[in-house]
Amino acid sequence: MGVVTSDAFDVDAFLAQPLTARLATNGPTVRPLWFLWEDGAFWVLTGPWTRLFDRVKDDPKVSLVVDECDLASGRVRQVVARGTAELVPFDVPRGRRKLTRYLGADETRWDDRFVRYLYEDPARRGTVWLRLTPRSLRALDLSYSVG
Repeated sequence: MGVVTSDAFDVDAFLAQPLTARLATNGPTVRPLWFLWEDGAFWVLTGPWTRLFDRVKDDPKVSLVVDECDLASGRVRQVVARGTAELVPFDVPRGRRKLTRYLGADETRWDDRFVRYLYEDPARRGTVWLRLTPRSLRALDLSYSVG
């Protein structure tokens, strides 16, 4: 999908923020998660210890929303993506970029469960990426004046 633009706001800059997304799978099931927006795709860390992993294996069609609502400023923006998710091999450099955006650069301050993703063998744990390259991506700015 590449760089995404919108007349309303810079979608790539919006998705570069450490916001929480919600991913919907067949069921329906919706779950909050951390993500990395990179190379025109959403990257989500997962593995066989999660229900998400099995749900995506059974039916890879998903929808994802990232939004913000700031009542003080009136800023309300959202990005909605739809497509077919893929489970692809985990790579540590991308994992580090994702975790650093939410937890900060100092890995010594991270909870051990996050550090393990970077230093334990991903194949042994079954750690993979869920990659969603959106078939459709809609960006809306619903902001309003606060007065």
